[in-house]
Amino acid sequence: MADRLRHLPIQDVEGKEGPFYFRYDEFAADTLAVAHSHSWGHLNYAAHGTMHAEAEGLRFLSPPQFAVWIPPNVMHGCTLRSAIVYRSIYIAPALCAALPDEACMLRMSPIIRSVLADFAARDVREPKTPADLRLAHVMVDQLAVAEVQRSYLPAAASPALATVLDALQADPGDHRPLAEWAQRVHMTERTLARQCQRELGMSFGDWRQRLRFLRAIDALESGRTVQEIAFDLGYSTASAFIAMFQREAGTTPEQYRREFCGI
Repeated sequence: MADRLRHLPIQDVEGKEGPFYFRYDEFAADTLAVAHSHSWGHLNYAAHGTMHAEAEGLRFLSPPQFAVWIPPNVMHGCTLRSAIVYRSIYIAPALCAALPDEACMLRMSPIIRSVLADFAARDVREPKTPADLRLAHVMVDQLAVAEVQRSYLPAAASPALATVLDALQADPGDHRPLAEWAQRVHMTERTLARQCQRELGMSFGDWRQRLRFLRAIDALESGRTVQEIAFDLGYSTASAFIAMFQREAGTTPEQYRREFCGI
């Protein structure tokens, strides 16, 4: 499959005067950035769509409330199955000491998103003026105190649980209870529930909700109605879907669409 993916250009920041470099781009679906590293720290953010990245043997799938942080000299890459509006910040090594030393996801504060939007609108790639440099340093301060999440949608280690999660990935609207899934993989419901907590760090219901939320983001990007998305994801009413979405995003689907999708 990788041979049929279009390759993304790798940004070269070595030799930049620094201490910051900003990149703005739009990537089409079915594109790939091969594994690579930089001596600078690197924040990857999808302003629209969901970011799929890999680093240090971990896979990150992050919605627009989060960005993927890659510390200096860490090998990373990404595979994009859907189109995204991409934003990234490269940070010189000397400024990365207060930031996480392992690849992870960081919650994007309104301040970070606002500065990124302002810089993108003005095409600021290497901040030069005192005012822009101050804003860039504020972003680093915000990243240093941002909520860290190791994985938004963790993967299973055991074959039985992986079978269940793969089936849900193929059909997020499948609303069978945990007991039926356990029966399918020849386990008791209690054993499968324990595996979810041990391998995923969350319950089966929470994982399925996160999967549905991520699929909802892509559907909102495509302009589909809230009712259509709700039914496709297995909700009997739009209000039940809206309640789930609000728990995950802190906002309604239509408010989210206006803020993140520009629709």
